Amino acid sequence: MAKAPTVYDVAERAGVSIASVSRVLRSPDSVKEQTRERVLEAVRHLGYVPSANARGLAARRTNVIGLFFPGHDDVAGSDAQPLAASGGVTIVRDDPTTEPETNNFYFDEVLRGAEIEAWRRGFALMVAAGRGASREAIVNDIAGRVDGLAVLARTVPDELLTHVARRIPVVVLAATRGTDEFDHVSVNNAPGMRAMTEHVLGAGARRLLYIAGPEDSPDDAERLQGFRAAVDGVSEVTVELIRGDFSRVRGREIALGVDTLPDAIVCSNDQTALGVLDAMGRRSISVPDDVMVTGFDGIAAGRHSSPRLTTVHQPMVELGRAAIQALTARLDDPSMEARSLVLPVQVVLRESCP
Repeated sequence: MAKAPTVYDVAERAGVSIASVSRVLRSPDSVKEQTRERVLEAVRHLGYVPSANARGLAARRTNVIGLFFPGHDDVAGSDAQPLAASGGVTIVRDDPTTEPETNNFYFDEVLRGAEIEAWRRGFALMVAAGRGASREAIVNDIAGRVDGLAVLARTVPDELLTHVARRIPVVVLAATRGTDEFDHVSVNNAPGMRAMTEHVLGAGARRLLYIAGPEDSPDDAERLQGFRAAVDGVSEVTVELIRGDFSRVRGREIALGVDTLPDAIVCSNDQTALGVLDAMGRRSISVPDDVMVTGFDGIAAGRHSSPRLTTVHQPMVELGRAAIQALTARLDDPSMEARSLVLPVQVVLRESCP
């Protein structure tokens, strides 16, 4: 077997230093195009594959960042189906009233931002998901494999995060910082929902239904705070609050069960609002003529609903990017004080609310 090429061979063939080869492989955008192309040509010609283990030992880093989300598909559960042993074709009828629990467009966008920023900074991204009794074991396992960890707020107990933070930097997504010492990245939830609700009131709505999210969601708590700030003190306004779970299925169920139609249904996220639009269509109720509907998040599906969804757009991709930026900054300067970054939001007006 021929001897595997080394970084020294690549540097010699490209006529550059070993440090330049390392920069091209870790952070290609930071190197001039001419130098980058010479190095990459040498890599391709020699068939060089960098050793992550060797880099990690030299730098005392793994060059991997972890991202932990709550589990939504319990593949280890009793209902898990075995993988098909052979190919085949079946014909099934799609039921529009059901939605896979794995559909969470918010997580998809945050993940995309984290991937983009990790790649730009020369890091790989390790994504893990877990819930219930497995959560602590999964978090401890991923923490031992990465240089830093980003987690969604309330998905991991604070005491476990404190334990992990003794070894690696931790960034919490989707919650402003309280008494903990972690870096936080969040969005302007309360002012965004307040502005949206004031817009609904300005459009003439006086009977409002607010569909909230899970009680343990910091995002939902802040949005509910913004909603209440908008309606408090406004004369002749009646409000009903129903607790949802951020899913399209639950939004549809709630809207199908509403007996007395309000002037507006204000939803704490877009997937809930899309479920409401599903229900209104099934009930032959016109949106926005009979009832206004609004959401919060700005997922792409809201641009293609019928009618298109008025929403508060939060920069989900930027949220993921900001989390990676915070982690790499902490790796460069472990002694800096904990920081909390709040990203701006936009009220996006479409046809579901005048």
